[in-house]
Amino acid sequence: MFHLLDIIGTLAFAMSGALTAMSKRMDAFGIYIIAFVTAVGGGTLRDVLIGTTPVGWMLNLDYVYTITVAFILAIFFRKKFDRLRTSLFLFDTIGLGVFTLLGLEKGISVGLHPIICIALGTMTACFGGVTRDILCNEIPVIFRKEIYATICILGGAVFFILKKFNLENDILYLITSLVIISTRLMAVKWKWYLPTLEHN
Repeated sequence: MFHLLDIIGTLAFAMSGALTAMSKRMDAFGIYIIAFVTAVGGGTLRDVLIGTTPVGWMLNLDYVYTITVAFILAIFFRKKFDRLRTSLFLFDTIGLGVFTLLGLEKGISVGLHPIICIALGTMTACFGGVTRDILCNEIPVIFRKEIYATICILGGAVFFILKKFNLENDILYLITSLVIISTRLMAVKWKWYLPTLEHN
């Protein structure tokens, strides 16, 4: 289940990166690079911070294969994604839920405090998107008023609360991912935003 979620998250974020690059009218190489850094950016930062080197995607070619498949799907089915913004949002949201979970588990595996695990999960989920947006000359979503990183923190808190009830790992992973994904969907649907501060 854990490895399956990892692959799903990688595929979702790679699709998100590819679609963003297409919206910027990049060439095929540019699309692939953006897809790649979006998919592995957060995991790379996480592994470096906890001292796991070489980082995960360098040791397992499944990540490279998954990103390549996402790139090919995005290229060949780009006309199917007629609502590009909707498709981008959905893939990004799925990746957010799954990668938060992966970061939490990585933190637990090296014995970090739950608060640090939640921070690590948030960075894992958000940093790939930050890198994507910067390379595509956009203000990263995490720095705008849309609720984004806050949802990852919420998901991390739910994870550790549920963990006290000794649920099976598969159920714990599923519930945590669904909480993050559904909360972001509701936040966008009902326009839940954090207040912005303006300099007078």
